[in-house]
Amino acid sequence: MEITHLGSGSRGNATLLQTDEAKVLIDCGFSGRQMERRLGRIGVDPKTVDAIVLSHHHTDHGQGAEIFHKRHGAELFANFTTCAHLGLDPVNQCRIFESLERVQVAPGLSVLPVPVPHDGAENVGFIINSGTNQRAAVVTDLGEPTDELIQHLKGCAHISIESNYDAKRLALGPYPPSLKTRISGRGGHLSNQQTSELLAEILGPETHSVVLCHLSSKNNAPHLAESEALFRIEDWSGDLRVSTQDGPEFSHWVGQGEAEMITL
Repeated sequence: MEITHLGSGSRGNATLLQTDEAKVLIDCGFSGRQMERRLGRIGVDPKTVDAIVLSHHHTDHGQGAEIFHKRHGAELFANFTTCAHLGLDPVNQCRIFESLERVQVAPGLSVLPVPVPHDGAENVGFIINSGTNQRAAVVTDLGEPTDELIQHLKGCAHISIESNYDAKRLALGPYPPSLKTRISGRGGHLSNQQTSELLAEILGPETHSVVLCHLSSKNNAPHLAESEALFRIEDWSGDLRVSTQDGPEFSHWVGQGEAEMITL
């Protein structure tokens, strides 16, 4: 299975999963035109995308899902709360899933939605299985990792996890106090330190690649997220990358190490 972040950040998120049998998007937070352009960079026809699986309803994750579905026919999957907030028809437009229910989203590709805390949304992270013994994870928008999530992340061959903000930049930044409190709270986002501590706890020889994603453009920088993670996982020898808003930049094959860079 190949994993490519088409873009990751507060202005939009979408991740493409590709196997020999299927193409599936985790989230669709860009406009229809943006999605077509980003997929075109890697030679993917939007009409070949089998499904879109939504983590939650916030605009930067779900705003493009309905138009992509209407234009290209990709099947939509979401939990009921996400479906309702996006105004999707749970009978004719969207297949509803429950947390911790393994969902077959395309031939040979299934996901396990794991609930994570995020204010105002019934958010889930995804553990992905493509029919091999190696699993992958895509998890963003959570204020803290739960014990349940930690257990599911252990042993994954690939992990994409948010590293949203640098605590010092957030504290000194332009946001009002109420927003700073929300971001740093249990229902907000993971800081660089929280993410690096999580990785230090879960990474082992089974994990070959990690992508830090959903970085804040105002309260973080790629070098800060990367250096914090490297400081705490110095004994881990896998491939660490940072995904930005302007993807796609690279792809990982689950089970392999170094990423394959995308040349435009």
